[in-house]
Amino acid sequence: MHILISNDDGVFSEGINALVEILSQIASVTVVAPDRNRSGASNSLTLENPLRIRKVSEGRFAVLGTPTDSVHLALNGLIEEKVDWLVAGINHGANLGDDVLYSGTVAAATEGFLLGVPAIAVSLCGLTHFEAAAQVVKEVIMKSQENPLPTHRILNINVPDCPLSEIKDWKITRLGSRCRAEKVIVDKDPRGHSIFWIGLPGETQDAGPGTDFHAIENQCVSLTPLQLDLTAHDTIQTLSDWLTVA
Repeated sequence: MHILISNDDGVFSEGINALVEILSQIASVTVVAPDRNRSGASNSLTLENPLRIRKVSEGRFAVLGTPTDSVHLALNGLIEEKVDWLVAGINHGANLGDDVLYSGTVAAATEGFLLGVPAIAVSLCGLTHFEAAAQVVKEVIMKSQENPLPTHRILNINVPDCPLSEIKDWKITRLGSRCRAEKVIVDKDPRGHSIFWIGLPGETQDAGPGTDFHAIENQCVSLTPLQLDLTAHDTIQTLSDWLTVA
């Protein structure tokens, strides 16, 4: 089995190191990831500038680009052998609810999925127990080898920041949602010019039972299947009727 690992926190991040250590126990592993932190890059591709790749060690490559660039390059030219899984992460912090729209980690998994590779995005809801999150991914992959996942979807996994022995359960969840983000923070640089910082994410809004927020709050692993079809199918007929009248 051959696993490709990418992320949005950078090729040397603690999360990626934990994945390499644990997944190397069950597969050959190749890492292709951004050369630095590219959190919040979403599905952006670099189209106006050439991309550069640097081999930093055996089986590990740094890309001067986004998470999506990294996976696209890996699967469309850099890696010759077949890739059985794409694992994106371990993200340094949660990717819950609306976060998935901005997440470079989820975007890396999305790119792998679009290129025909089963894909997992994994995030640790904290900054301590990366090994526990890596063990969760290992178990998912091993279970899937014995009994393939029943749906052709991206799997978004969030793991509570605690030792593996303290995780209470695994839950299949849906995405929750947040209130609108806080306002931008306005400041001045040393030359007196205005600068702006993106505000903090909003507080949780839909975080009840069944959501990814609720699972993490109750110290459970959250597994959310994601699909890429953004079509509002239930609105097609309504919109058609509106167009006829209009």
